[in-house]
Amino acid sequence: MATTIENIRSQMRKGMLEFCVLLLLRQRDAYASEMIERLKAARLIVVEGTLYPLLTRLKKDGLLGYRWEESTQGPPRKYYKLTPLGEEFLADLTLAWQDMATSVSILMGDRLPYPTEPPTQTSPES
Repeated sequence: MATTIENIRSQMRKGMLEFCVLLLLRQRDAYASEMIERLKAARLIVVEGTLYPLLTRLKKDGLLGYRWEESTQGPPRKYYKLTPLGEEFLADLTLAWQDMATSVSILMGDRLPYPTEPPTQTSPES
């Protein structure tokens, strides 16, 4: 069963990666290695082979832009940033995440979706 749980956890992380990358870039522009470090610090296991194709797709979709910046340690670095379209998309993803988190909380019993008693019916006045 542990293998199945690990597979599910891996799929959940992959599904959340796009959202998490956009959240990171909302805070500040970053280059790929820095994003990987920050994602790992947040306990999301990410490898370059997963991140680079995602960054390329987000750039192609118009959600990210980038700039080259000289580095004191090695070659220039490509810093990614959110575009205005990316900011709008992130706002929509945030709402979707909040809705999903609420649904999961309801199903886990953390919150009731409606009052415990149905509303009383009132008869129309004559």
